[in-house]
Amino acid sequence: MNVLAAAASPDAAMPVVVTVVVLVAAVLHATWNAVAHTLTDKLVAVTALSAAFVVGGIMALPWVGWPAAESWPALLASVGVHILYNLSLMRSYRLGAFNQVYPLARGMSPWLVAILALVLVDESLSPLRMLGVVVVSIGLGCLVFANGRPRPEEFPAILAACLTGLLIATYTVIDGIGVRRSGTPLGYAAWLFILHGLSLIIFAVARRGPGLFRQVAGNLRLGALAGVCAVVAYGLVLWAQARGSLAAVAALRETSVIVGAMIGAVAFREPFGRWRTVATVVVVTGIALLNFG
Repeated sequence: MNVLAAAASPDAAMPVVVTVVVLVAAVLHATWNAVAHTLTDKLVAVTALSAAFVVGGIMALPWVGWPAAESWPALLASVGVHILYNLSLMRSYRLGAFNQVYPLARGMSPWLVAILALVLVDESLSPLRMLGVVVVSIGLGCLVFANGRPRPEEFPAILAACLTGLLIATYTVIDGIGVRRSGTPLGYAAWLFILHGLSLIIFAVARRGPGLFRQVAGNLRLGALAGVCAVVAYGLVLWAQARGSLAAVAALRETSVIVGAMIGAVAFREPFGRWRTVATVVVVTGIALLNFG
């Protein structure tokens, strides 16, 4: 058995409560992305979110346990991968459109998580559940074609999105290992938020200088709302990773892309369209396979 399997992989079966919790996290994830999308300055948005991470993590410390020593290598590695993920995501958004880059990056991660989890923690799914992961990924991938076939000039953005998807899968598996070793999923989450948030704030200030804080203060309400949703969403995901298979949790979490498309249609008057309808049907089918397979 792989030595990393000591992370105490749970059974492949997904308890109903875990499914519900992850779907709630998906809604919150889509909500904070929609709120952050209204902030035109992405560095301001990242800084506001990071401040919420730090504040939320510090507020949680008196109420959560200290993560076990075995979990800290994974926690610190996750912080590093999260930083690379944020840099890659910002580059993706500079190169391409949000509604193309975001679903591609998120749609890649569930099946990559399935592969990494199998290699690193000996975690396998039944054939039907594995099919569910693939179906969800295909459904999310359909959103890439919502505005037509990608043009050659869009390929750099697509490559950047693929790298972002790889980083999402990497930190998902690292956190799955870490949270199972921690003995306290909420304690692990609190320290991840604090260290990740501080790192991003330092990066943002280095890029723009201390004057950045005045810009953040002008967007404090929206930033705080997005940050609270983000903190709760990923905290719920980490809790679920200690109780359900990493690939299934990842696939359910990424349904946030569909929720985000619905929010865009209602709040931003963005057309839902044929491909988004197809993607929704495919993703719902994948969720059914994950839960009943």
